[in-house]
Amino acid sequence: MTKRYTGGVVSSSLPTVNSAGASGVFLLSQQADYQSRNAWPPYKIEESLRFRNSASARLTRTPSVSGNKQIWTVSFWLKTAKSNFDYYCFEASTNSLTDRTVLAFNSGKLQFRHIDGGSAVLEIETTQVFRDPSAWYHIVLAVDTTQATSSNRVKMYLNGSQITAFGTSSYPSQNLNTDWNGATAHAFGASTYPDSYADGYFSEIYNIDGQALTPSAFGATDKDGNWSPIAYTGTYGQNGFYVNFRDNTSATTVGYDYSGNGNNWTLNGFNVSTANTTYDIMIDVPEDQADGTANNRGNYATLNPLNGANNGTLGDGNLSIDSNSGSASAQASAGTMSMKSGKYYFEYTRVQSSNDTRFGIIRDDKFISGSNVGLSASEYGYHVISTGTLSVDGTTTSSWITAFSQGDVGMIAYDADTGKVWFGRNGTWGGSGDPAAGTNPAATVNSFATYGYTAWVRVIGGGSPTIEKGAINFGQRPFAYTVPTGFKSLNTFNLPEPTIKQPNRQFDAVTYTGDGNSTKSITGVNFQPGFAWVKSRSNAQINVLGDVLRGMPNRTLRSDSTDEEQTFGGGNIQSLDSNGITVSYGSVGLNTNESGYTYVAWQWNAGTANTTNTSGSITSQVRANPTAGFSIVTYTGTGGTGTTTVGHGLTVSPSMVMIKRRDVATNWGVYHTGLTSTSYYLFLNSTAGQANYGSTFISPGDSTLTIARDSSILNTNTGTYVAYCFAPIAGYSAFGSYTGNGSSDGPFVFTGFRPRYVMLKRTNTTGDWIVYDAARSTYNGITSEIYSNLSNAEDNSNVDLDFVSNGIKFRNSGFGVNGSGDTYIYMAFAEAPFKYARSR
Repeated sequence: MTKRYTGGVVSSSLPTVNSAGASGVFLLSQQADYQSRNAWPPYKIEESLRFRNSASARLTRTPSVSGNKQIWTVSFWLKTAKSNFDYYCFEASTNSLTDRTVLAFNSGKLQFRHIDGGSAVLEIETTQVFRDPSAWYHIVLAVDTTQATSSNRVKMYLNGSQITAFGTSSYPSQNLNTDWNGATAHAFGASTYPDSYADGYFSEIYNIDGQALTPSAFGATDKDGNWSPIAYTGTYGQNGFYVNFRDNTSATTVGYDYSGNGNNWTLNGFNVSTANTTYDIMIDVPEDQADGTANNRGNYATLNPLNGANNGTLGDGNLSIDSNSGSASAQASAGTMSMKSGKYYFEYTRVQSSNDTRFGIIRDDKFISGSNVGLSASEYGYHVISTGTLSVDGTTTSSWITAFSQGDVGMIAYDADTGKVWFGRNGTWGGSGDPAAGTNPAATVNSFATYGYTAWVRVIGGGSPTIEKGAINFGQRPFAYTVPTGFKSLNTFNLPEPTIKQPNRQFDAVTYTGDGNSTKSITGVNFQPGFAWVKSRSNAQINVLGDVLRGMPNRTLRSDSTDEEQTFGGGNIQSLDSNGITVSYGSVGLNTNESGYTYVAWQWNAGTANTTNTSGSITSQVRANPTAGFSIVTYTGTGGTGTTTVGHGLTVSPSMVMIKRRDVATNWGVYHTGLTSTSYYLFLNSTAGQANYGSTFISPGDSTLTIARDSSILNTNTGTYVAYCFAPIAGYSAFGSYTGNGSSDGPFVFTGFRPRYVMLKRTNTTGDWIVYDAARSTYNGITSEIYSNLSNAEDNSNVDLDFVSNGIKFRNSGFGVNGSGDTYIYMAFAEAPFKYARSR
């Protein structure tokens, strides 16, 4: 029998991969995988170093001789723990007050400055704010003061892209000598003085002396469109260095320089020897990788400063919480990651005890505010109190485990596939529970198949000066106790793979400028759209909606009006093309291509085939993309009383449905899962709050829509209709509701992805349908509002929200997005699933 070689290992030398390099023999499939991710030779990051502000942690060194002070590049990965923060990334100085070169954050904005004689001779500060604490940033600063063009002398890059929006841009004079690479004091994570200490995680710190490089020297876009680290293969120069923290043998080796130059750094204020709550060598890294344990490496969960109550103080890289100088009010925070499927284990240590601490899990769609900090019965939480008492949905039982003293370690195991949760103390599970065997859980979580759950902690001080403090551990440092068999730590490697790894193949938002021609092609989309929605940004023009099922061209609907379907001769969406759309010039106000006007086009992939659907009592025509949870439905009404059904072509129940009668003028009927019930509805073309139809208006099922027969909006006899149906897909789309708090520190909404598009609407009373997207607002904070119910031009008067790696953070106290006590619904689509997202 002839055997064929299939690319296996042909020696006993198995491959090894780490940040210093790769060796051994690789399978051809392994090599192909690395190459497809632009990561050949293979490269993996092993450690990060936690910088604790509370410990005045910093790295220091003083070069013995000067290098090139005019041309240099610094590259590093950062996971910050603060929002709207101030601290130094690095500094070099001869006098920290009067002569220094510094890269720092100023109220969350990245700022590069050179101070000479007490005066700033170079100052560049981003308009963008860096306040996403749940994932990693890659930052590159390239300096070349010899350049003839002033703006080429300093370049900043974030996640592979150059930053071009600056609030301050005072570039250096030509041939300026900075203090960086000089024979003077250098610090990383603080100033040289020192003051203003960082709080967060640094990894992969490079300094290239004598070269101004681009991010491509340190990273690349992988096959799924995510910016990822690669090995630097160039030279370093006199004072160049590469620090990766991978050797934790001692404090000396942690700061070792792997460039070969011997430019080692000294650690100050770090614990790298004792594996307790202050241990600072972390396996929280910006690149997912298996390490053969239940931990694995990747971006780890922390507590979330965007989702906390009553100003509880988070610290130590968001792994600790204290009671805010002994405050007797409750302080609480939720975690950054949701557990929707899989088995997870984490620990909580009572570091300092004065009154009360609690730990457990809470439903991930619950914003932690002053009203729900204690997890009442309506807030879907499961936790253990320091007395050992178990609380299940706000109902407490008798003592579940021994009371927690200072230094005790609480254990939490959650099986998201069965909803079972266990709590333990110091190695013993309460109630004779056994997570590994799946027996005797503390509780079975309500609606676990529908909702994800995340970590939750709360502390209450005993009044000044006594403080209650706790520290959580998701596995980024060594656990105190053995992880139950089958359970894993909570990081991105261990999260399930998203169904849609590349959201831009299912939905995208693109911007363009009209040229006034009869047609204009808008390309660059990675699919053929089945549904497109175009709106002018710069001028008042209608919202233009076109889809493949109603036909192209001259089949226009507008979301800002009750108008029937129009057959404009121009100004519409002419065609839905293989990689975008073609738009046309028409009369002003009814246009998609007015010369000089700026536009945005939102586009959805609706699948590849039109089908006849007989699942409902009314036969429908359907264009469906079940993978992305989107379908277009057309049907002819039958009238009558009661309800009837229409097939929608998806395999799960839609969470949002928009229906429009095409042949006469009527309102757009909207169903949303966040409304009070299926008898409530909204109008897409109106500011009106939700209204009660009195009986079923629209009720989605897994295969059909149940609609009111006697509603002219939905089912007049012989009336023609179109319905746009949207179902949630984990990591790609989300539909829900939130309650405003009327604060500039507004609610946090967990979506499970970094958004590309969000539409929201106040429902308890009047409010516009407001749309935000990452094509128009390329950085945080986001100001660019467009209204689905109005023809108005884009409004940029307020900072309303941030798109972050795992959701939405509201930053405006206004009633449009965050009125106190007001309820809102939202529809969101992803730019990147959280498993692979970078901080924005």
